[in-house]
Amino acid sequence: MPKKLGIWVRLHYVYPYPHVDDLIPLMADGTLLPYLDIPLQHASPKILKAMKRPGSIDRTLERIKQWREICPDLTLRSTFIVGFPGETEEDFQLLLDFLKEAQLDRVGCFKFSPVEGAPATDMADQVPEDVKEERFHRFMQLQQEISANRLKQKIGKTLDVLVDEIDEDGIIGRSKADAPEVDGLVYVDNLSGINVKVGDVIKVTITNSDEYDLWGSC
Repeated sequence: MPKKLGIWVRLHYVYPYPHVDDLIPLMADGTLLPYLDIPLQHASPKILKAMKRPGSIDRTLERIKQWREICPDLTLRSTFIVGFPGETEEDFQLLLDFLKEAQLDRVGCFKFSPVEGAPATDMADQVPEDVKEERFHRFMQLQQEISANRLKQKIGKTLDVLVDEIDEDGIIGRSKADAPEVDGLVYVDNLSGINVKVGDVIKVTITNSDEYDLWGSC
Protein backbone atom coordinates (compact mmCIF):
# COMPACT_ATOMS: atom_id res chain seq x y z
CA MET A 1 0.00 0.00 0.00
CA PRO A 2 1.25 3.56 -0.70
CA LYS A 3 1.18 4.38 3.01
CA LYS A 4 3.73 1.62 3.65
CA LEU A 5 5.79 1.96 0.47
CA GLY A 6 6.21 5.72 0.79
CA ILE A 7 4.88 6.61 -2.66
CA TRP A 8 2.33 9.24 -3.62
CA VAL A 9 -0.68 7.97 -5.61
CA ARG A 10 -2.89 10.72 -7.03
CA LEU A 11 -6.11 10.15 -8.99
CA HIS A 12 -6.77 12.13 -12.16
CA TYR A 13 -9.72 12.41 -14.54
CA VAL A 14 -12.09 10.33 -12.45
CA TYR A 15 -15.74 10.65 -13.46
CA PRO A 16 -17.98 11.26 -10.42
CA TYR A 17 -19.70 7.88 -10.52
CA PRO A 18 -20.99 6.46 -7.19
CA HIS A 19 -17.96 4.22 -6.63
CA VAL A 20 -15.79 7.33 -6.17
CA ASP A 21 -17.33 7.65 -2.70
CA ASP A 22 -15.51 4.45 -1.72
CA LEU A 23 -12.14 6.07 -2.44
CA ILE A 24 -12.48 8.97 -0.02
CA PRO A 25 -11.85 6.91 3.16
CA LEU A 26 -8.65 5.62 1.51
CA MET A 27 -7.57 9.24 1.12
CA ALA A 28 -8.50 10.03 4.70
CA ASP A 29 -6.32 7.20 6.06
CA GLY A 30 -3.32 8.03 3.85
CA THR A 31 -3.52 5.09 1.45
CA LEU A 32 -4.16 7.48 -1.45
CA LEU A 33 -3.25 11.14 -1.64
CA PRO A 34 -6.20 13.34 -0.62
CA TYR A 35 -6.55 14.61 -4.18
CA LEU A 36 -9.33 14.04 -6.68
CA ASP A 37 -9.51 15.32 -10.25
CA ILE A 38 -13.09 15.11 -11.52
CA PRO A 39 -13.88 16.55 -15.00
CA LEU A 40 -17.24 18.17 -14.29
CA GLN A 41 -17.21 20.24 -17.53
CA HIS A 42 -20.22 22.45 -16.69
CA ALA A 43 -22.99 23.10 -14.17
CA SER A 44 -26.00 23.76 -16.39
CA PRO A 45 -28.20 20.63 -16.71
CA LYS A 46 -29.03 21.65 -20.28
CA ILE A 47 -25.38 21.98 -21.31
CA LEU A 48 -24.35 18.78 -19.51
CA LYS A 49 -27.07 16.92 -21.40
CA ALA A 50 -25.87 18.41 -24.69
CA MET A 51 -22.33 17.30 -23.81
CA LYS A 52 -23.61 13.82 -22.95
CA ARG A 53 -21.91 14.16 -19.58
CA PRO A 54 -23.02 12.25 -16.48
CA GLY A 55 -23.80 13.76 -13.14
CA SER A 56 -26.28 16.01 -11.38
CA ILE A 57 -24.69 19.22 -10.13
CA ASP A 58 -26.92 19.38 -7.04
CA ARG A 59 -25.94 15.85 -6.15
CA THR A 60 -22.30 16.66 -6.89
CA LEU A 61 -22.39 19.53 -4.40
CA GLU A 62 -23.83 17.19 -1.76
CA ARG A 63 -21.09 14.66 -2.42
CA ILE A 64 -18.35 17.29 -2.27
CA LYS A 65 -19.63 18.29 1.16
CA GLN A 66 -19.65 14.65 2.27
CA TRP A 67 -16.17 14.02 0.88
CA ARG A 68 -14.76 16.98 2.78
CA GLU A 69 -16.43 15.84 5.98
CA ILE A 70 -14.70 12.46 5.64
CA CYS A 71 -11.39 13.89 4.41
CA PRO A 72 -10.96 17.55 5.42
CA ASP A 73 -7.60 17.81 3.63
CA LEU A 74 -9.09 16.75 0.29
CA THR A 75 -7.94 18.77 -2.72
CA LEU A 76 -10.47 18.93 -5.55
CA ARG A 77 -9.48 19.72 -9.12
CA SER A 78 -11.76 19.98 -12.13
CA THR A 79 -11.95 21.29 -15.67
CA PHE A 80 -14.74 23.19 -17.38
CA ILE A 81 -15.69 24.38 -20.86
CA VAL A 82 -17.22 27.77 -21.57
CA GLY A 83 -18.92 28.70 -24.82
CA PHE A 84 -20.29 25.25 -25.63
CA PRO A 85 -22.98 25.50 -28.36
CA GLY A 86 -26.27 26.64 -26.86
CA GLU A 87 -24.71 28.11 -23.72
CA THR A 88 -26.73 31.16 -22.69
CA GLU A 89 -25.84 33.79 -20.11
CA GLU A 90 -28.18 31.97 -17.73
CA ASP A 91 -26.28 28.70 -18.28
CA PHE A 92 -22.99 30.46 -17.68
CA GLN A 93 -24.29 32.06 -14.49
CA LEU A 94 -25.20 28.59 -13.21
CA LEU A 95 -21.56 27.66 -13.74
CA LEU A 96 -20.32 30.69 -11.80
CA ASP A 97 -22.79 29.97 -9.00
CA PHE A 98 -21.51 26.41 -8.83
CA LEU A 99 -17.91 27.60 -8.50
CA LYS A 100 -18.86 29.87 -5.62
CA GLU A 101 -20.61 27.07 -3.77
CA ALA A 102 -18.22 24.21 -4.55
CA GLN A 103 -15.06 26.16 -3.64
CA LEU A 104 -12.84 23.88 -5.73
CA ASP A 105 -9.12 24.09 -5.07
CA ARG A 106 -7.73 23.73 -8.58
CA VAL A 107 -9.63 24.50 -11.77
CA GLY A 108 -8.85 24.59 -15.46
CA CYS A 109 -11.04 26.29 -18.05
CA PHE A 110 -11.17 25.93 -21.82
CA LYS A 111 -13.08 27.80 -24.49
CA PHE A 112 -15.09 25.52 -26.74
CA SER A 113 -13.31 25.00 -30.02
CA PRO A 114 -14.85 23.19 -33.02
CA VAL A 115 -13.17 19.92 -33.93
CA GLU A 116 -13.68 18.34 -37.33
CA GLY A 117 -16.00 15.36 -37.05
CA ALA A 118 -17.16 16.14 -33.51
CA PRO A 119 -20.97 16.33 -33.15
CA ALA A 120 -20.81 19.64 -31.25
CA THR A 121 -19.15 21.31 -34.23
CA ASP A 122 -22.40 21.15 -36.20
CA MET A 123 -24.75 22.03 -33.34
CA ALA A 124 -27.00 25.05 -33.60
CA ASP A 125 -26.52 28.19 -31.51
CA GLN A 126 -22.75 28.40 -31.71
CA VAL A 127 -21.43 30.95 -29.21
CA PRO A 128 -19.56 33.93 -30.75
CA GLU A 129 -15.82 34.03 -30.09
CA ASP A 130 -15.96 37.37 -28.28
CA VAL A 131 -18.59 35.99 -25.89
CA LYS A 132 -16.46 32.90 -25.23
CA GLU A 133 -13.49 35.12 -24.45
CA GLU A 134 -15.48 37.35 -22.11
CA ARG A 135 -16.93 34.37 -20.24
CA PHE A 136 -13.51 32.74 -19.99
CA HIS A 137 -12.07 35.81 -18.28
CA ARG A 138 -15.02 36.13 -15.90
CA PHE A 139 -14.68 32.46 -15.02
CA MET A 140 -10.93 32.70 -14.39
CA GLN A 141 -11.22 35.88 -12.34
CA LEU A 142 -13.71 34.24 -10.00
CA GLN A 143 -11.77 31.00 -9.69
CA GLN A 144 -8.50 32.81 -9.02
CA GLU A 145 -10.16 34.56 -6.09
CA ILE A 146 -11.43 31.22 -4.78
CA SER A 147 -8.06 29.52 -5.23
CA ALA A 148 -6.23 32.40 -3.54
CA ASN A 149 -8.55 32.24 -0.54
CA ARG A 150 -8.17 28.48 -0.19
CA LEU A 151 -4.37 28.64 -0.40
CA LYS A 152 -4.29 31.48 2.12
CA GLN A 153 -5.83 29.09 4.65
CA LYS A 154 -2.62 27.03 4.50
CA ILE A 155 -0.44 29.84 5.87
CA GLY A 156 0.96 28.77 9.23
CA LYS A 157 0.48 25.07 8.52
CA THR A 158 3.31 22.57 8.10
CA LEU A 159 3.04 20.46 4.94
CA ASP A 160 4.87 17.52 3.44
CA VAL A 161 6.64 18.76 0.30
CA LEU A 162 8.21 16.58 -2.38
CA VAL A 163 11.48 18.15 -3.60
CA ASP A 164 11.56 18.64 -7.39
CA GLU A 165 14.44 21.12 -7.79
CA ILE A 166 17.25 22.62 -5.74
CA ASP A 167 19.11 25.79 -6.72
CA GLU A 168 20.97 28.70 -5.13
CA ASP A 169 17.68 30.35 -4.18
CA GLY A 170 16.33 27.36 -2.31
CA ILE A 171 14.04 24.44 -2.95
CA ILE A 172 11.12 24.05 -5.36
CA GLY A 173 8.66 21.29 -4.62
CA ARG A 174 5.05 20.22 -4.51
CA SER A 175 2.68 19.45 -1.69
CA LYS A 176 0.18 16.60 -1.74
CA ALA A 177 -2.26 19.09 -3.27
CA ASP A 178 -0.05 19.81 -6.29
CA ALA A 179 0.04 17.53 -9.32
CA PRO A 180 3.05 17.99 -11.62
CA GLU A 181 2.70 20.45 -14.51
CA VAL A 182 -0.96 21.36 -13.89
CA ASP A 183 -1.01 22.65 -10.30
CA GLY A 184 1.06 25.03 -8.22
CA LEU A 185 4.49 24.85 -6.61
CA VAL A 186 5.92 25.32 -3.15
CA TYR A 187 8.97 27.61 -2.97
CA VAL A 188 11.09 26.88 0.08
CA ASP A 189 13.80 28.97 1.74
CA ASN A 190 16.31 26.49 3.11
CA LEU A 191 17.19 28.79 6.00
CA SER A 192 18.44 25.98 8.22
CA GLY A 193 20.74 24.64 5.50
CA ILE A 194 19.36 21.12 5.72
CA ASN A 195 20.86 18.55 3.38
CA VAL A 196 18.19 17.48 0.90
CA LYS A 197 18.10 15.93 -2.54
CA VAL A 198 15.54 15.73 -5.32
CA GLY A 199 12.90 13.17 -4.42
CA ASP A 200 13.04 13.78 -0.67
CA VAL A 201 9.90 14.67 1.24
CA ILE A 202 10.49 17.49 3.72
CA LYS A 203 8.41 19.37 6.28
CA VAL A 204 7.70 22.97 5.23
CA THR A 205 5.93 25.67 7.23
CA ILE A 206 3.89 27.86 4.88
CA THR A 207 4.46 31.61 5.22
CA ASN A 208 2.86 33.11 2.11
CA SER A 209 0.61 32.30 -0.85
CA ASP A 210 -1.01 33.64 -4.00
CA GLU A 211 -3.70 32.24 -6.30
CA TYR A 212 -1.49 29.36 -7.47
CA ASP A 213 1.63 28.84 -5.34
CA LEU A 214 2.88 28.62 -1.77
CA TRP A 215 6.03 29.88 -0.06
CA GLY A 216 7.56 28.52 3.12
CA SER A 217 10.63 27.57 5.09
CA CYS A 218 12.05 24.44 6.65
